[in-house]
Amino acid sequence: MSLIVSHFAMRALVLRPGDPIREGKPMPADVRIDPPYWWAGMNNPQLQLMIHGKGIGDCNFNLIGPETVTVDSIVKPENENYMFVYLNIAPETEPCTLQLQFTHRDWERYMALPFELKARKQREWNTFSSADVMYLLMPDRFAQGPMEGDGTEGLNYPIGENRDNPNGRHGGNLSGIEQHLNYIDDLGMTAIWLTPVLENDMPGGSYHGYATTDYYRVDPRFGTNDDYFRLISKAHEKGLKVVMDMIFNHSGIGHPWIKDMPMKDWYNHPDGDVTTNFRLSTVNDPYASRYDYDRTVNGWFVRSMPDLNQRNPHLRRYLAQNSIWWIEAAQIDGIRMDTYPYADFESMSDWLRQLEEEFPSFNVVGECWYGDVSGTAYWQRGSRLHAGADSRLRTVMDFPTMIAAPKAFTEETTRLEGLNHIYNRLSLDYLYEDPMRVLTFLDNHDSDRFLREEPTDLGSWKQAITWLLTTRGIPQVYYGTELLMNGSKEGSDGFVRRDMPGGWAGDATDAFSAEGRTPLQQEAWDFMSRLAQWRRGNDVIAQGSLIHFMPENGLYVYQRAYDGKKVTVMMNGTSEELEIDMSQYAEIITPGEVMHDVISDEQVEITPTMTFSPRAICVLEH
Repeated sequence: MSLIVSHFAMRALVLRPGDPIREGKPMPADVRIDPPYWWAGMNNPQLQLMIHGKGIGDCNFNLIGPETVTVDSIVKPENENYMFVYLNIAPETEPCTLQLQFTHRDWERYMALPFELKARKQREWNTFSSADVMYLLMPDRFAQGPMEGDGTEGLNYPIGENRDNPNGRHGGNLSGIEQHLNYIDDLGMTAIWLTPVLENDMPGGSYHGYATTDYYRVDPRFGTNDDYFRLISKAHEKGLKVVMDMIFNHSGIGHPWIKDMPMKDWYNHPDGDVTTNFRLSTVNDPYASRYDYDRTVNGWFVRSMPDLNQRNPHLRRYLAQNSIWWIEAAQIDGIRMDTYPYADFESMSDWLRQLEEEFPSFNVVGECWYGDVSGTAYWQRGSRLHAGADSRLRTVMDFPTMIAAPKAFTEETTRLEGLNHIYNRLSLDYLYEDPMRVLTFLDNHDSDRFLREEPTDLGSWKQAITWLLTTRGIPQVYYGTELLMNGSKEGSDGFVRRDMPGGWAGDATDAFSAEGRTPLQQEAWDFMSRLAQWRRGNDVIAQGSLIHFMPENGLYVYQRAYDGKKVTVMMNGTSEELEIDMSQYAEIITPGEVMHDVISDEQVEITPTMTFSPRAICVLEH
């Protein structure tokens, strides 16, 4: 049971000369305050300070600062190494430095810690949307740039670089990403999603970043907070947005909270005796047992990732402030939230409410990994599938289409197979409240790569890329796709997270430059770059309506339209030449029309009967 003390009842302890000093209570040697600083002028006047230090909860607290900053309440949990101080910061408060004073009956002097309220940065958030193409990369596997030391000093598990181990740290860092921003820009990408960059001081290295051990510190093996801020600033200079990957469902087992838990209910199943069943159907299932639901939502994700209890109001506020801090401090342009449905529904909805309070237009995409559209759509903001509650989650990840993509683009398209898998998925878009706010992708760091092995020709690959960059929603490209990187998870996740060739000094090839690419890689790179650059600023693709035709005859035809402009896409989903009667497409195209083909850069005339070569693609502007 936490003790809440009103600030009106608090008095700073002042010791006079000659007063007796009791022994045996040293001042805390290392006191941490989260967040490390804040801002004046935030829309929400309340600020939570989580203060951690040995015995700090046994102290009295006093605030020295302007009259516009007051103490609302103090929470002293059962663990005396923690104190939660809630401040009210009036809107008229100017940037300043507060003094946080701690006194104890056994101390001769008080302890004072400064806490800065900074000036807010003036910025209109241009968050990620369907106008963007998002490039997903893993910092440890993308590129290695110069940095001081190896970042392992002071870590409990200072695991260094070992590129021979597919599941070890390979040494990529933020500096390496910064060095290759031009590459990402030239490819036609407009936003970058980095897998988590925060500290993962974990046994085994946790190179992937999904086991956070410090929510306010970039992993020193990637660089510093300032390095991260600089990377984002450099990206913004090039017109690139940056999306930050966060994980609030769980922390890493190496987080200090595990050894020194702020409250008994800070984690779900704190003894680690229950792991999740990975059955997200229990969240939607009207008949789900409490036992099954508890295992899904409250069980530990894995033994090394304990499940956070977002229902604890102090943890809930801590996590919300952490997101707000990174948005304001780093100027990120969006958040991707990991394992979204495994966390508490109401708490995550409230988290998004708090974000919207400060940044109304800010976009968040949640990882909602379902094999069916209804499960995914259930989580989108305002969903009719979830009566009585609103997730507030604007964007969801389109895993059902990712699952369908390999068959769709590699099978021969017959009456029911091949490209019909894509047609069938899109025909269920009525389940989404906003299909344009769906993150669409062919693969990512948690799946087999779209290419299981190196291709010998690019017909199917080009069709998949064309569809991805011209369909509804927000397209996401997994790093290396443009270089035909391939692999499956069989045996190890590391096999779909290989290093970018040329990202490390001494690499045999440098695929970041045209000279280091094979002819087939260059063909792929040029194809994606041409299409993605054409997509930039193209309102027809970013905002246009969509109409498509069943590919019963082997040809998939769809059209995007906006403000009097149209783009018609045609794909031969077979390895045979097709001769097609075009009369069935009369509602979107007319014989005699002449259109510009973005792929071939030639003019194409629509005739009553048209011939399409094997795996042909047309992207026609009219």
